[in-house]
Amino acid sequence: MIIQNLRSGRENEILRLYEAVGWTAYLSQPERIKPAFDHSLCVLELCDEQDRLMGFVRAVGDGETILYIQDLIVDPSIQNQGWGTLLLKTMSDRYPQVRQKILLSDDVAETLRFYRRLGWQPVTELHCQALIKIIR
Repeated sequence: MIIQNLRSGRENEILRLYEAVGWTAYLSQPERIKPAFDHSLCVLELCDEQDRLMGFVRAVGDGETILYIQDLIVDPSIQNQGWGTLLLKTMSDRYPQVRQKILLSDDVAETLRFYRRLGWQPVTELHCQALIKIIR
């Protein structure tokens, strides 16, 4: 497996991964994938020996004071093998100067255990609140 900057032309593979993990909101407007990824601060891809996209991590933000992990996706066929951990660590290591790293996660026990094991914590433990407004 190789982790590197996402190469262009991977939109169909990105959509395949979103579908594979059940993130169907992205599938309803596939034309937004390319501009969304093009405007991201950084996207790292995980590729196998046949150059198939097997995962990615995408960050938005300014890269100086805030880094927001927008997506962390690993193909279900290779989950629980450390690839998500490596993707997230590689992204974090690219921005060591950023004090505030944030992500939004599904409220699923297994997912929360994964992030907590890596040192992430719910904002409520810091006496903060996270707010969201979703436009449908």
